[in-house]
Amino acid sequence: MQDIKNYDAQIRLNIRNLRKQRGLSQEKLAELLDSSREHINRMESGKDNISLLFFIKLASVFEISLDELAGFKIKK
Repeated sequence: MQDIKNYDAQIRLNIRNLRKQRGLSQEKLAELLDSSREHINRMESGKDNISLLFFIKLASVFEISLDELAGFKIKK
């Protein structure tokens, strides 16, 4: 079960890093996702779960695949 918690934490870190790399505040990301800054904050900090639909929306906003958002390395 510990591996799942570590994986979850890594996904949340990926989301935070992608947001910052793109120069987006939590407020701006929330606006793009039709959400709230509080939800983004709680999601990044692990206080809220990330639904599959929200995960898909995040990938779309960041213009990356779900695999990339999850942190999987894509072999080409």
